Amino acid sequence: MRVNSPDISGRAPRADARRNREALLSQAAELITEHGPAVALDEIARAAGVANATLYRHFPDRAALLRAIAIQVTGATAEAAEQALAEETSSFQALARYLAEALRIRVAWVMPAIAAALGPADAELAALRGRGIAAVTTLIENAQRDRAIRADLTFGDISLLLIRLARPLPPGHDRAVQDAAAHRHLAIVLAGLRPGGGPLPGTGLTLAGLRRSEG
Repeated sequence: MRVNSPDISGRAPRADARRNREALLSQAAELITEHGPAVALDEIARAAGVANATLYRHFPDRAALLRAIAIQVTGATAEAAEQALAEETSSFQALARYLAEALRIRVAWVMPAIAAALGPADAELAALRGRGIAAVTTLIENAQRDRAIRADLTFGDISLLLIRLARPLPPGHDRAVQDAAAHRHLAIVLAGLRPGGGPLPGTGLTLAGLRRSEG
């Protein structure tokens, strides 16, 4: 049985197609979050190092590209939360691992930039969001049960912290500098999640409250 037989150039077409798709999604996320979801598609293709025809072969229109980005980052984030739950024995370390992975995936940077441009209710995206919410809620509850984090933290607190941590620095800072700053600030935040000190001001957003603020 032949699998991924190379073409006459010696390359595996399926592997090339997969790499092209990943490059397009990566560059699209970068450019869209910097310039907005209306950024020119040919600019995305150029940044990914592929022809316009290659972009349209993978994503027939802008809506398909935005949906693919949303599916990718939301699915990766849900998987990161589930893996942290399954593999870490410390509830605090599980939460810390998830937060670091969410920053790496940049879900809190990408999704706010494209949310308004996404189509109506999408069953696949909703299912991935549901998986992520369930896993993150369990991460928070486990850490609070073990008194590893403050009891007055809410799902909304954690979600909004990620969004604030993921915000890009002013222009002129490259991605490596921005990522290093975000992870340094995450370490500071994680220290602040520990129990102790006085009560937090105000009231943390619940999941329902967070959804109302998004809509």
